Amino acid sequence: MGPKAKSDKKGPSSKPRKPRQRAREDDIASEVDIHDDDYVNGKALVKPDDQLELNEAQLKEEFTRILTANNPHAPQNIVRFNFKERTFKQTSSVEQIAIHFALDGNQLHKDSDEARRQRAKAGLEDARSEAALSEAGDDEEEEEGEKEEGEGGEKEAATPTPAAPPQKKESLRNQFNFSERASQTFNNPYRERGTATEPPPRSNFSATANQWEIYDAYYEDIQKQEKAKEKAKQVPSFKKDDDKSKKKLVVTDTASDDISRVATAAKIVERMVNQNTYDDIAQDFSYFEDASDEFRDQEGTLLPLWKFSYDKAKRLAVTSICWSPKYHDMFAVGHGSYEFTKQNRGMLLFYSMKNPSYPEFVFSTESGVMCLDIHALYPYLVCVGFYDGSVAVFNVLEQKETPVYKSTAKSGKHTDPVWQVKWQKDDLDNNLNFYSVSSDGRVVSWTLVKDELVFADIITLTVDDVPTDGPDGTQLQMLGCGTSFDFHKKIDYLFLVGTEEGRIHKCSKAYSSQFLDTIDAHHMAVDSLSWNPFHPDIFISCSADWTVKIWDHNYSQPMFTFDLNSAVGDVAWAPYSSTVFSAVTADGKVHVFDLNVNKYEALCEQTVVQKKKTKLTHVEFNPKHYILIVGDERGYVTSLKLSPNLRKVPKKKKGETKVKIDPEAEVAKLDKILTLVREPDSGK
Repeated sequence: MGPKAKSDKKGPSSKPRKPRQRAREDDIASEVDIHDDDYVNGKALVKPDDQLELNEAQLKEEFTRILTANNPHAPQNIVRFNFKERTFKQTSSVEQIAIHFALDGNQLHKDSDEARRQRAKAGLEDARSEAALSEAGDDEEEEEGEKEEGEGGEKEAATPTPAAPPQKKESLRNQFNFSERASQTFNNPYRERGTATEPPPRSNFSATANQWEIYDAYYEDIQKQEKAKEKAKQVPSFKKDDDKSKKKLVVTDTASDDISRVATAAKIVERMVNQNTYDDIAQDFSYFEDASDEFRDQEGTLLPLWKFSYDKAKRLAVTSICWSPKYHDMFAVGHGSYEFTKQNRGMLLFYSMKNPSYPEFVFSTESGVMCLDIHALYPYLVCVGFYDGSVAVFNVLEQKETPVYKSTAKSGKHTDPVWQVKWQKDDLDNNLNFYSVSSDGRVVSWTLVKDELVFADIITLTVDDVPTDGPDGTQLQMLGCGTSFDFHKKIDYLFLVGTEEGRIHKCSKAYSSQFLDTIDAHHMAVDSLSWNPFHPDIFISCSADWTVKIWDHNYSQPMFTFDLNSAVGDVAWAPYSSTVFSAVTADGKVHVFDLNVNKYEALCEQTVVQKKKTKLTHVEFNPKHYILIVGDERGYVTSLKLSPNLRKVPKKKKGETKVKIDPEAEVAKLDKILTLVREPDSGK
C-alpha cells in the first residue's frame, strides 16, 4: 500500500502540538493522523516512480526456482524404533529452523515480581532525587515572586538551611548483556549419533506355583542367610608372633598382585636381556670345542660357563645339588652350613641356565638345608633334609614359602642332621615315599598320606655287633652315624649306607635287624657313595681321608683307589659313560677320570674357585648336556663344559640324529677294565 497523503488543513478543534509530537511527525512523513470531528480520514494510493509495468503475459509467467524456508542441511531420513509395531519407522517431522544469532536479554515486564523487587531496592534513591528536584523548583518560583513584588522593598535576610548529609553512591549494575561481535554465517548443525540395536530377547515362561514350591524357596533362602552369618562370625586366628609378619605379607601380596599382571612378559624380557648379556657364554656352550685337545696326550680341560649366585645365600655353603630329571636346564641348590656354630637359616633355590642372573624359585627355611632330591615323575616335588633333623616336601607349583609336608617331633623326625634323602617308587597303595639317613643311626621311610608324613624305621645302624656293658651292668648298643646312602638301580630292596666310622653297610629293606654285608672302606667319614648307572655290581665312594674308591659289591677289597691329596667332598658318575666320574676336593679342584683312557691318573685336574682356601662341596653331571656344576662353601655354583677328550662317546651311526648309548657295551667296557684288577682269591 502507498503512504498516506499529507494534509495541511487543521480543524477548528485541533489542539496545539507538543515539541515531541512535532519531531515524530517530521521523522514519519509517510503517515499522518488527522483528527477532525467534521471530516473523515482520507486515503490515497501513490505509485512509486521506479515501479515496473508488466503486461498480462509477463504477469502469467511462472518461475521454476522458488525460495523456500526449508533447511537444506536438515536430515530427512531419521529412523526411530516403534515399540508398538516392533519395527523401525521413519519420522515425518523435520526441524527446519536455523538460528543465526541468539542473545539472551535481561528486560523485565514492569508488572512482574522481579521488576517490583528491583524498584523496591531502588525506591529510596528515586524518592530522594524527586524531593531534591521539587525543592529546586520551589526556590526558583519564590525568587521570581520576590523580584516582581519587592522592587524597592526591604529584603529580608534569608536564613541558611542546613546542608543534607552526603549520600553513598552505589555502583551501577550491569543492566545489559554485552556480546562479542560474531560472524553472522550459517554453521552446520551438530551431527547426532544414533545407534540401531536389536530389541532385547524375550521368552515366555509359565509355571504353576503351589505351596511346596513356595516352601522350598523360603527354605533355600533361610539356608543362604545362615551360611552368610557363619562366614561373618569366622575370624581368622593369628598368633602373636605372626602380627609383625602379617603386615609384611599384606605388602608383598599387594605388590605381587600388581606384578603378576606382567609376570610372564617380564620373565620373557628378562631372559632376552640375559641372552644378550651372556651371548659369548651361550655361544661357547653350544659351539666351542677346545682345539688344543688334539695336541695333548689324552688330557682335557674344563671351560667355565655361567656362575650362579644369590645375594641372600652368599654366606651359606652349597650343601646339595640336584638336576631336574625332566627339565634339563634347571637344577636345585640347597644352602646351609656344615659348622655347628654357624647354624641359623637355610635356603632352597631353583636355577635355570636360561636365566643365570636370578633364581627361578626361592624358598627360605629356618634351619639349614643339608640334602635334597627331585622326584623323577613329578619334578615339582622336592624332598629336603634339614640340620635340625626334620624332613619336608616342597611343591614348586603352589609358590608358597612353607613346605606342604614336614616332619615334627611327634611324627618321628630325626634327632641329628639329615645327610641324605632319596625318592623311591610308590608303595602298594600308590603313595609317594622317600628315604632319609641321619647321624642318629636311623634309616627312615617317609610316606605322603593325605596331609601328613607317616614314618617307618627301616634299619638302625650299629657300630659293633656285640653290645658293650655299661657302668651299671646294662648292655649298651652303640649306634652308627649315617652320612650317605644310595639304592641299587635294578634291585629295589638293595641299598648301601655310608657311616662316619668309614664303613659301608649293604642293607635290605626286608631285613631290618642285621646287615647283609659290612665293608671297612675308609679311615674317615664316607662323604658320598653312588651306584654305577650302567654296571649293576659297581659303586664308588669318597671320604675325607683324601681317597676315592671303586668297589664291586661282591668283593671286600676296592677295585681302584685314587689319592687326591685333599679331603674329597663329593663324587659323581657321568651319565654318558660307565668309566667316567668326577670328584671335588677341599683345595678347590675338580678331578675328572676316565678309566678307559687312564686307570691311574685323572685326565683333568683344574682349580675353578677364584679365592684360595675355598672348599668345593658338591659336583653333579647334567643328564643331557656335556657339562657339570660345582658348588663351593661360599654359596656359588659354577657350570663347566667338558672338552672333547673328557667326553668320548660312540660315533653316530648312519641315519641317527643323536648318539645312542648302548648299556650292554658300557657294561662290557667296564668289565674289561675290571678283569685286570680282580683277583679270584679276593672274593668272600
